[in-house]
Amino acid sequence: MWAFLIGALVTISITHWVYRWRNPKCLNGKLPPGSMGLPLLGETLQFFSPNTSSDIPPFIKKRMKRYGPIFKTSLVGRPVVVSTDPDLNHFIFQQEGHLFQSWYPDTFTEIFGKQNVGSLHGFMYKYLKNMVLNLFGPESLKRMLTEVEQATNGNLQHWSTQNIVELKESTARMIFDLTAKKLISYDENNSSENLRENFVAFIQGLISFPLDIPGTAYHKCLQGRKKAMKMLKNLLQERRANLKKERSDFFDYVLEELQKQGTFLTEEIALDLMFVLLFASFETTSLAITLAVKLLTDHPLVLKELTEEHDRIVTNRENADSGVTWKEYKSMTFTFQVINETVRLANIVPGIFRKTLRDIQFKGYTIPADWAVMVCPPAVHLNPAKYEDPLAFNPWRWRGIELNGGSKHFMAFGGGMRFCVGTEFTKVQMAVFLHCLVKKYRWSQIGGGNIVRTPGLQFPNGFQVQIMEKGNGEKDTA
Repeated sequence: MWAFLIGALVTISITHWVYRWRNPKCLNGKLPPGSMGLPLLGETLQFFSPNTSSDIPPFIKKRMKRYGPIFKTSLVGRPVVVSTDPDLNHFIFQQEGHLFQSWYPDTFTEIFGKQNVGSLHGFMYKYLKNMVLNLFGPESLKRMLTEVEQATNGNLQHWSTQNIVELKESTARMIFDLTAKKLISYDENNSSENLRENFVAFIQGLISFPLDIPGTAYHKCLQGRKKAMKMLKNLLQERRANLKKERSDFFDYVLEELQKQGTFLTEEIALDLMFVLLFASFETTSLAITLAVKLLTDHPLVLKELTEEHDRIVTNRENADSGVTWKEYKSMTFTFQVINETVRLANIVPGIFRKTLRDIQFKGYTIPADWAVMVCPPAVHLNPAKYEDPLAFNPWRWRGIELNGGSKHFMAFGGGMRFCVGTEFTKVQMAVFLHCLVKKYRWSQIGGGNIVRTPGLQFPNGFQVQIMEKGNGEKDTA
């Protein structure tokens, strides 16, 4: 009898708990429609399910069709409101620090560090942002332009001697070498440890199901972070023991800040900052460059106009062999259209997370305090109401449009006060790479090029090309 009563109570308790999970309360209005999925797991498995579509992710598209542009779900144990609504997205970015604050799942915090720049708010965030602008601001980039071009030309020349080039891997290595040199004066050839290998392990599990068990991508990701952070900490200690009078890289600047009396910077924040900058500066850009080359390969008319723009730049120089100037960079109108269209289609960042600081009323729905909100850039960038034939690669759609930040309909680099400080650095690298490539080389696709989203963009089979120098007087690339 007692066993029956206990069993009944357990069953009732579990049933009640499942019901409450699937039907969260909202004391101040009506929640957006949607499903919370399974207890604890929510709809995490469906969210991370791989797909080969360049369209709005199936997870999002299916729920948009069923529930509308704003819906609720649960990811990694957290209630989330997903926004594909341009007005709500804009509202979220504009109310940063007032009604919303930056937030990412605990798994992301484990990966990027508890004191990473994305998890900091208010004064501390602005303080770090100003620090980073010392490296990626316009004046620094003007000085860096020659280094970017030299690195690109050197790598392209080397790749042209090879039968096959794995473009994603090769561009990632090129950008990492350049960025690591500017950040920490790192040179793989003069180091006993390979820093980039740790980041490769880190990347493979970055957007994966958060299961920290040996053998899983997420576990490898955490191990990669651990090794990379150990290297950065050792470097910091070495620098402290051998202080320089003159600054040689960004790490010296960070060390100066750490030494200042009453500084707000801590060693933990400094190391997490260096880690995030090393990752963000090369992985996303190499993905964008690889996709740009793939799209140019498939669209010869775009390639023709791009080539003509860069031929004009060279023709108008007093010395055809002189390097790219800042004025020339800023004149690359069609190149920027190609870049905008590439990152619109790339949707490298599948979601931008925030957290509500109090109950939010919007279009008849209530988003409760402390709930997560996920802005969905793919749904914005592939909205047929804004972009005609949204899956088509059409750089001309950007003609006459000047972008100086994020907007309701374009958020490839974020929006609001957290608009990516590395945006111009990314554009410099992409523009200079395209300039050097189409000016002197032609290429053909050898293999790969297929994409998978899990939900972030990946090239699972890579993208293999053969790069060849153009002959004298040759204008068009293949």
